[in-house]
Amino acid sequence: MALNIDVPWANRVAKAILLIRVLVSWVFLTEGIQKFLFPDSLGVGRFVKIGIPWPQVMAPFVGVVEIVCGTLLLIGFLTRQATVPLLIDIVVALYSTKIVAFAKNGFWGTLHEARTDVTKIPYRPIVATFRTLQRRDSCRRRIFKPANHPKEEFNELRKCGNTLCCT
Repeated sequence: MALNIDVPWANRVAKAILLIRVLVSWVFLTEGIQKFLFPDSLGVGRFVKIGIPWPQVMAPFVGVVEIVCGTLLLIGFLTRQATVPLLIDIVVALYSTKIVAFAKNGFWGTLHEARTDVTKIPYRPIVATFRTLQRRDSCRRRIFKPANHPKEEFNELRKCGNTLCCT
């Protein structure tokens, strides 16, 4: 009887993806809501202060994008599509606020200000890595089956066409 050590690993990967997804989505969701609750300090007023063009349009637009995409990420619906606008959002935020702050406040002052922005960036690469590992483990479980399984199941694996793990 073969030991199946891939199941606990797959469970850990799934839990890690869920944790990362919930944490990142929570940050975006709350930041989007705060743009409407505190427009002078985090919404239009902040966009005017940092020089974003059309702040009366862009601040509510960014707030809605953060709320909608953060919610999609939180519930796990269209997560890949929801991360694209959020990545654009965070790259613009880092460039428009933290690069300028670095010139004014130095490394440590900027590092303190950028703590939430920097934590949002690695979501997509981390999840993509976990999903790739999960696919490979899934294929490995199919390849290294005990000998008492029918041959048809093994042949189905070869037909799947997944070049990441079946080659």
